[in-house]
Amino acid sequence: MLSLAGTLAVWTALVASGWLAVGGWRAARDPLGASPSIAALRRSLLVMVLAALGAMIVLEAALLANDFTVSYVANHHSRHTPFPFNIATAWAALEGSIVLWGLVLAAYAYAVWRRATAGGTGPDSLDWGALAVIGAVGVFFFGLMVTVANPFEVCTEATARSCTASSAFPFSRAVGPSDGLGPNPLLQNHLLMAIHPPLLYLGYVGLTVPFAYGISALALRRSGPAWLRRSGLWTRVAWVFLTAGITLGAWWAYEVLGWGGYWAWDPVENASFMPWLVATAFLHSSLVQERRGMLEAWNFVLVIGAFSLTILGTFLTRSGVIASVHSFTQSAIGPALLGFLVVVTVGSFTLFAARSQQISSPPRLESLSSREGGFLLNNLLLTVYAMVVLTGTLYPLALEAFTGSEVGVGRPFFDRMAVPISFALLLAMGVGPALPWRVARARVVWPRIHLPLQIALAAGVLVIITATRVGYVVMAVIAGTWVVAVAAFRLWSQARRFSRGRDGRTWKSLSRVVRSDRGFWGGQLAHAGVALAAVAIACTANLSQTLDRVEMAPGDRVEFAGYELIHTGVSTTRTPNRLKSSAHVEIRKDDRRVGLAEPALSQFETSALPIATPGVHHTLAQDIYLSVTRIDEQAITLRAATAPLQWVLWLGGLTCAAGGLYSLVGRNRRRSRSVRPTEGARPGG
Repeated sequence: MLSLAGTLAVWTALVASGWLAVGGWRAARDPLGASPSIAALRRSLLVMVLAALGAMIVLEAALLANDFTVSYVANHHSRHTPFPFNIATAWAALEGSIVLWGLVLAAYAYAVWRRATAGGTGPDSLDWGALAVIGAVGVFFFGLMVTVANPFEVCTEATARSCTASSAFPFSRAVGPSDGLGPNPLLQNHLLMAIHPPLLYLGYVGLTVPFAYGISALALRRSGPAWLRRSGLWTRVAWVFLTAGITLGAWWAYEVLGWGGYWAWDPVENASFMPWLVATAFLHSSLVQERRGMLEAWNFVLVIGAFSLTILGTFLTRSGVIASVHSFTQSAIGPALLGFLVVVTVGSFTLFAARSQQISSPPRLESLSSREGGFLLNNLLLTVYAMVVLTGTLYPLALEAFTGSEVGVGRPFFDRMAVPISFALLLAMGVGPALPWRVARARVVWPRIHLPLQIALAAGVLVIITATRVGYVVMAVIAGTWVVAVAAFRLWSQARRFSRGRDGRTWKSLSRVVRSDRGFWGGQLAHAGVALAAVAIACTANLSQTLDRVEMAPGDRVEFAGYELIHTGVSTTRTPNRLKSSAHVEIRKDDRRVGLAEPALSQFETSALPIATPGVHHTLAQDIYLSVTRIDEQAITLRAATAPLQWVLWLGGLTCAAGGLYSLVGRNRRRSRSVRPTEGARPGG
């Protein structure tokens, strides 16, 4: 019954998406002459949303009811999967993740329609064109669900713990196993598993909206910033979720995988990082087009590139072409995703080339020393960064595909290329807000940067005197302080000017200045988050200490990084889904106990190898990170590492997302008060 309900829901969503794509384009071509069809389109949009939601509800119901006659449930769930991982199993494997993709896409489509109708005028041609593109994307993903990635197939042959054969026909004779395999043990080992993937999906899928508006503007020959203004909210929403998702993903890796790190330039990590880089460039360059009418063609390139990279990331994750903790098994979905990527990329850039004469930007850059020049430098660095990551990610795959040779591009390549670009970005982030539009004169810029520059250099000297002389750390502190100091000095200067003629109290005017331009100051908060993350990365990468594979019997003591580690014993805990063995390691400093870490190995019934869970002792200065590779009553094999200022990395990532959120709120309020721009209008200087 659940298989039938899920199948009907997916087919309904597929048909509704198809009607939205076809009818939406017709409405875009003639928005005033098709009111009956527009009413039908609204209904089809609601049907698409309800059907996508229904598919997810049915999948969750099958999981919670332990309905092992559904093949997906039999192969990825078990009766002993604990909460909330039994719910998160809905997106822990390939077919379920596509259901989540479809649901998020439908939610964005509904949100776009609601926002377009908020003013009472209803969607115009640009909105309907965007909804048509979203519908076309929906056709592909719901099409996957009824073909090569069907989550509601009926199990027709089963072993004791899995389904070995299945049928897409919901009336097939169902044979379910007595229990299922359960999700991947790594995906039921930390609460962030239930949070990290949905956040990434909200970011990934959200980039469909600016892409849809961009394609709509190209297809309808709508020049000017109108499509940017319509899609700006959704670009920022997607960027905030993507930022938070990447940060929590790094946190999950740090807390779960037991190797002592949070980022390894894994191809699927890169797959989420690349669209983030391009979307960040798009956010900055769109401001230039809205303010000065420049970079219009470049914005189309960026928005197409960002969406194409999300499809590439989906392909890398779900095709099985790479071995990764993130990726799923080999599947027929790979060729389908690759074909869709080719269609999207080739089709979009062909349309862009065909409309190139209509989207040229007449205003030219008056001076590289200007706010526009700063944004241009920012875009150049972010794009080069994305190309470096793309090259390092795809080169091994391309070489193996064409020559059969296997070669790896490891961390040294990415670090060597990424570090100088990152420092250049930090410098550009600092100087950019101090530059005026059009032309920057030295007599204007120097007063804005000379004090922040002195503060940054002083911070570097202080670090050398009190902490370390490691070059990368000192440079990161100088660059990070520079970014924060420029923004803080500008805020104080504006507050001081604002307070003149009033009560004369500058500090009381700070909040008023920030509220007066939430978009700008939200961006500065995001810059501060990036600066914090850069300092933390430099510290953890260059100042950490490690102790590899030391054997410790109960009562043994080891000196490490100024601490004393004492192995006090082992305990075993059995739960329905695993056997967990924990080592108890007391952490002492100056003959005083400061903490107790419990690194563990968990043996799941469905996994041949034990899963390591680290024990982490947190302090403001650094984390003490302990993991084990062997535990028994006689001894443990311990690995220890320090992670200086690790908490600053999480703070930086979340601060970056918070800055984007604050900017989003400010721009959304300002847009809600403004009148919808006329077709073809360009911003003034």
